[in-house]
Amino acid sequence: MKFYNLIIKYRFWLGILALILAVIVTITSGFWPAFVLYLLAVIAIFTHFFIGPLRLIQDPMEQGNVEEVEKILNSIWFPNLLYKPVRSTYFTIKGNLAMMNQDFDTAEKHLKKSNDLGAPMPEAEGANKLQLGMMAMQRGDLKQAESYMRAAIRLGIPDKESEAVAFLGMCQIFMNKREFRAAKDYFRKAKACKPKTKQVVDQIKEIEKYISRIPG
Repeated sequence: MKFYNLIIKYRFWLGILALILAVIVTITSGFWPAFVLYLLAVIAIFTHFFIGPLRLIQDPMEQGNVEEVEKILNSIWFPNLLYKPVRSTYFTIKGNLAMMNQDFDTAEKHLKKSNDLGAPMPEAEGANKLQLGMMAMQRGDLKQAESYMRAAIRLGIPDKESEAVAFLGMCQIFMNKREFRAAKDYFRKAKACKPKTKQVVDQIKEIEKYISRIPG
């Protein structure tokens, strides 16, 4: 696996090296003896731009090594040449990193690009739309937030913590619209997810203080 990762990491330069060797062999011995080198060069360079090195991101992401993740992403010179599902993943990761840095404008720009491309899995697309919905709520655009969050819930969200966040977001939206019955329904769904993240648990406790006293 490490050997394969090394090939991916240096695939472009290996392709350039193979191309140079192919030209040398062509000059000294003709085209056909160099054919395999030309083929290897084309495959290496094409896959570098078409697939990219995103496979290398898994380990540093699991280790929380953000600098290494950014370094790998920055090695993708022309993201628009990436295969569509890979490009979608690229923009999702860029958006998530921007969110971590509190750069919400950049995060929204990247996540919208990923959303327009479509995620390779419905769950990933659902998570993407949830993030866009949360950012819309921060801007106070509740109509857009509701649209994104409905889409996220419909597509499916990969974990219960995020699902609880989506239901709480919908609860707040319907509270604001004074549609209290729907707000309570979404609140019950959020609790049913049994989230464990402190921030989400605290939000549930805060809403619970007054939601039982409202009509509906």
